[in-house]
Amino acid sequence: MNVDVIVVGGGLHGMSAALHIARRGHSVLVLEKDRVAAHASSYSAGGVRTLGRHPAEVPLAVESLAMWHRIAELVGDDCDFHETGHVKVAETAAELAELEARAAAMRAAGWDHEEAIDAAELRRILPAVAPHATGGLIARRNGFARPYRTTLAFQRAAEAAGATIREGAGVEGLDRRDGQWQLRCTDGSTHTAPMLVNTAGAWGARLARSVGEEIPLGFNAFMMIYTSALPPFVTPVVGLTGRPMSFKQAETGHVMIGGGHKGIGDLDTGAVALDVERLAFSAKTALDVFPILKDARMVHAWAGIEGVLPDEIPVVGLSRTVPGLVHAFGFCGHGFELGPVMGGIVAQLALDGATNMPIAPFAPDRFGAPAAAGPGALLQPAG
Repeated sequence: MNVDVIVVGGGLHGMSAALHIARRGHSVLVLEKDRVAAHASSYSAGGVRTLGRHPAEVPLAVESLAMWHRIAELVGDDCDFHETGHVKVAETAAELAELEARAAAMRAAGWDHEEAIDAAELRRILPAVAPHATGGLIARRNGFARPYRTTLAFQRAAEAAGATIREGAGVEGLDRRDGQWQLRCTDGSTHTAPMLVNTAGAWGARLARSVGEEIPLGFNAFMMIYTSALPPFVTPVVGLTGRPMSFKQAETGHVMIGGGHKGIGDLDTGAVALDVERLAFSAKTALDVFPILKDARMVHAWAGIEGVLPDEIPVVGLSRTVPGLVHAFGFCGHGFELGPVMGGIVAQLALDGATNMPIAPFAPDRFGAPAAAGPGALLQPAG
């Protein structure tokens, strides 16, 4: 199949890229080795969060949040988005001072979406929080959405705009000749395009390595807990300052607990396994902060594989080793909120060769010199 752009990876970022490219009138093919939203894009907590972002991500996150507030206009589905606010809880005076300093630094940089709150305001917002909590940091327009529904909404919108999605088509070989990428897939198909987009998530470094770029991408199988239903006791999404935790209650009363605790994953097979001890630690942390959870039981737990980088921000940008290649992967467990804006950025890079968004901190070559290997066969499928 010959198209203008091939996108490798059928998660949220791949679908968003395909949507934005197709709406600019270009033919685009998405290759996914498993199924759409098979990994992080359907197993994340679905946080739509500007709160606590790395400074380099803040401009993108703020722009993307505005898109989330009109997401139905973009994809024809509200993606079950709820504006609930996000709160980061301080458990000590020192942590509260840290959050107050963060809010001041953000204001000094021109951002006003983060607000430090004292213990009284925290308890007004989170009446069930444990007595030892000292205050917090809030972003009131943040919220959450449903990850799998969101990714499928982007898929439908991309297909309606003319994109082609091919599942079960992992990339096992690629080369660039005469200004064209030539890709060979595990389903026996071959495809050609002048422009290639790498949104392969935790597998993105494999594609990059095959064209001579060594990007130090690791991966984690981030775990989530789903509890039995409880009476409503918390509206915002909640995190902690000094301990890893992400916490929210659905309209059904069920509680989702995450926050970066890791299971066991295998990139070659895509399989994941839970780490029971870490799950127990995650549950205990949530119980420390919300004692009401003593009445809940765990009914389900899962994990999804996500790529992570040493500086905990993604790789986004044009390849420095070969022409016609855009990278957008390694979102380190917090890429869901960036999905809407990232598709537009990738489309600009692929079609215009540049973007008006500040992506210099995410440059693919920021980790050092490229690898010696050049274009050739992939040892393990990507996408």
